[in-house]
Amino acid sequence: MRFLLPATVAIPLVFAALAVVAARSRTAQRVLSLVGVTASLVVAIVVLVLVERDGIASVTLGGWPAPVGISLVADLFASMMLVVGLVTILAVLVYSIGQRGTDDLSAFHPVYLTLTAGIALSFLTGDLFNLFVAFEITLTSSYVLITLGGRRAQVRHGMTYVVVNLLASMLFLTGVGLIYAATGTVNMADLAEKVPELPGGLQTALGLLFLVVFGIKAAIFPLFNWLPDSYPTARVAVTAVFAGLLTKVGVYAVIRTQTLMFPEREPSTLLLVVAGLTMIVGVLGAIAQNDMKRILSFHIVSQIGYMVLGLGLFTVAGLAGAVLFLVHQIPVKTSLFLASGLVEQGAGSTALDRVGGLLRRSPLVAGLFALAALSLAGIPPFSGFVGKLALIDAGFDAGQYTIVAVSLVGSLLTLFSMAKIWNGVFWGQAEHPTELVAHGPARLRSPWVMNGATIALVGVTLAIAVFAGPIYHLCERAAETLIDPSGYISAVMGR
Repeated sequence: MRFLLPATVAIPLVFAALAVVAARSRTAQRVLSLVGVTASLVVAIVVLVLVERDGIASVTLGGWPAPVGISLVADLFASMMLVVGLVTILAVLVYSIGQRGTDDLSAFHPVYLTLTAGIALSFLTGDLFNLFVAFEITLTSSYVLITLGGRRAQVRHGMTYVVVNLLASMLFLTGVGLIYAATGTVNMADLAEKVPELPGGLQTALGLLFLVVFGIKAAIFPLFNWLPDSYPTARVAVTAVFAGLLTKVGVYAVIRTQTLMFPEREPSTLLLVVAGLTMIVGVLGAIAQNDMKRILSFHIVSQIGYMVLGLGLFTVAGLAGAVLFLVHQIPVKTSLFLASGLVEQGAGSTALDRVGGLLRRSPLVAGLFALAALSLAGIPPFSGFVGKLALIDAGFDAGQYTIVAVSLVGSLLTLFSMAKIWNGVFWGQAEHPTELVAHGPARLRSPWVMNGATIALVGVTLAIAVFAGPIYHLCERAAETLIDPSGYISAVMGR
């Protein structure tokens, strides 16, 4: 493990540097990106296998022992998120290579690889300051990707994204400073032992501050307004990886810090209320939209509520459900955005009143969208059903019937909004058809590379449903570590 954990972060950075050197050759950049992300994924899979077999792994960099040195930690939660995240990053990279115009600028591949390194570090870092550094690497890369191409709408809505996330970064840095002043450490394992020694009021204030910081990044209610305007303006491949991964990194940070540093002994009313409002407000926002990408963007918000629900229950079953829901959501949400890109590629728009009847003209895209949409809505036997069933069962066990009812209402509304996309894009007739829809060929075709990447990612969502049992057992073991962090603390502190 001494070299494997740093390697998952270092490999994409090294290949990003090589991609800068190869800026004049698009083919060379593409090969370097594919090799870099694939190598990082292989290392991440090896890490997951070793952690599952041998337990939590920790490495301290720089020759200094914890809590002074830089700690990288891989438990089951972090390892699973890392593998699923890198699978998604690889699929979107392949898709972007097949989509004309996405990687035309030489900056795309170096920035994409840097984003990969930032995400990997976010999952593996064991201290708050390096989590801040990882977020800044990720956000700086995302600022570039979201405005790549420089269209007016991209720059305008990208500014909202930049300003809101800079505010979150300032709050994050303030929080890191305050917690260091209060405890003398930023190592999360060390903080798990020192934060409970602080006065109760200070603990609550710090816990709320970090919930707000990571809540902005995760787009929970009422901190989500920046997301629906920012994501649809970027290129589809960029939006897909943002939608699938970046908000989930925020959720990961919420779960990690709240369970490790500010653990509750009973269900949190605040988190359950936030979860319910996030589910309902997000899905109502989706229903009000008339563009496929904007509907899917509001769904990102709504689905975050289900993960917060699992955290708010603060039980092994609730956290296991939250982890399973996270694992399923990353590929599902990404594949839905990739499908929307295929629609845009074939029909020239994703507005519901400009596209229609694609079921006959592009049955492959219709089938891919339907499989991912049914999973998102939680229809059995797809992966979304397994995740929601785990959360609902955990809610009943905890006696939280109100939030269970809210989650069921949210699921019905999600199904309704997915049917709205289906009726508008694949079933009905366009009111104001685009040129491609009105006078295009009988069969709308997309590059096989884009189709292949989307098929592969939808296949991942189906595989999660097929292997739901073993995956849930892994999630349950991950949840046990989150509820009882003594193993995590021992691994980091070397006891």
